[in-house]
Amino acid sequence: MIMQLEDSPELKRLKSKMTVELLWLYILSILKKEDMHAYALRSAIQKRFGFLPGNVTAYVVLYKLQSRGFVKKKAIGNRVVYSITPNGKKLIKSAEKFILCTLKSLK
Repeated sequence: MIMQLEDSPELKRLKSKMTVELLWLYILSILKKEDMHAYALRSAIQKRFGFLPGNVTAYVVLYKLQSRGFVKKKAIGNRVVYSITPNGKKLIKSAEKFILCTLKSLK
């Protein structure tokens, strides 16, 4: 029996590494376009990138990004809204450059 490529452990691991394990990249990418609260971020990630991060996972990543100065939060009414900082924009730009260089070297 021949395994389908989509079912291979290699491709499944790649997808996991490129999505959930790099959640910060997707969060910053969304926040680059608009400020958002955590729940809306999860929905936006699902809509734009095709996977839904865990509720707790998204909050943990947002907390780490905030503590490192890549996002900031502000209270608007009873919601906390996150926005990307100038350092967050620099970080995502560096990440994009690294990914493009890596992709280019794989071709």
